[in-house]
Amino acid sequence: MSFCDLAVSGVANLQPYVPGKPIEELQRQYGVRNVIKLASNENPLGPPKAAVAAVAMAAKEMARYPDGNGYALKLALAEKHQVAPEQITLGNGSNDVLEMVARAFAGAGDEIIFSEHAFAVYGIVTQAIGASPVVTQAKDYGYDLDAIHKAISSRTKIIFIANPNNPTGTWLEPEKIKLFLEKVPEKVLVVLDEAYVEYLNMEENSVPWLQDFHNLIITRTFSKAYGLAGLRVGYSLSHPEVADLMNRVRQPFNVSNLAQSAAVAALGDEAYLQQTRDVNQAGMKQLVAGFEKMGLQYIPSRANFITVNVHTNAFEVYDELLYEGVIVRPVANYGLPQHLRVSIGLAEENQRFLDALSGILGRG
Repeated sequence: MSFCDLAVSGVANLQPYVPGKPIEELQRQYGVRNVIKLASNENPLGPPKAAVAAVAMAAKEMARYPDGNGYALKLALAEKHQVAPEQITLGNGSNDVLEMVARAFAGAGDEIIFSEHAFAVYGIVTQAIGASPVVTQAKDYGYDLDAIHKAISSRTKIIFIANPNNPTGTWLEPEKIKLFLEKVPEKVLVVLDEAYVEYLNMEENSVPWLQDFHNLIITRTFSKAYGLAGLRVGYSLSHPEVADLMNRVRQPFNVSNLAQSAAVAALGDEAYLQQTRDVNQAGMKQLVAGFEKMGLQYIPSRANFITVNVHTNAFEVYDELLYEGVIVRPVANYGLPQHLRVSIGLAEENQRFLDALSGILGRG
């Protein structure tokens, strides 16, 4: 007997999410030292000093359960975004929130729409709950909103849209998204995944749209621009009734007291956030210039990573980079077998990657 026979069909056939290779694993497997990791879209600056100090204070209460309602963090988020605390759902990273949406609002027989080259978690949560994925064809490596609208049926419950998109970094203009929302039936939830939105200097913020589109859910995270990936804290903004239903499937104490304290501190550190944007912008220009010098095509990105076409089997290039102590991300599982996704690092890390890539491709 196989225990897969006992599991629900969606789980038995599920291919789990594959994270970026940890530095420690590379050191252990390859015996490589002085490793740089440009694989998981982490902030190269490290966490904000204010967040580190907040964690140190909160650590004194590790024997206590965290605030299950996240009062202080919700209050800080409500003030920043000018929403009511009742519109906020906290998650163990935004992945947790995405799963809550799926579990609360879809099931067997329902359809969930997302795009080709979209974040892998959308497909994973869809399959795990027994819903049917509807994958629309990408346009210029990003979302084709017209194709998504045409794919809506009587069975559609949820649409996932990442803006900027991961792993391609493509971005939709706000007015295009608003026009799309106006055409979507009210009974279909639209999840606007904005994990990388802090890297943009947007003139139009999506949060006020919640007043007009009650079927809109906006998800964000502290893992990227705020430098708290190791603590896992994300959140969503939505209609209060939607948030209430999501909170019914939320696991108790899903965000630790350390994570909540660090997130509150990071949220108030605007200087750190601006430094993050500055480093990212400079690093993006550095990588783009390097790719153009090597004659490599790349997908223009508005996030903290860029996806480049190495014009050969990207996994083999990825593997050779590992021997050079450089970890990036192959994205064949996203339908891009000749592309590598590279997180923006510090200037010296970016240059080391470019030098290693040039050497490897030159040998080929």
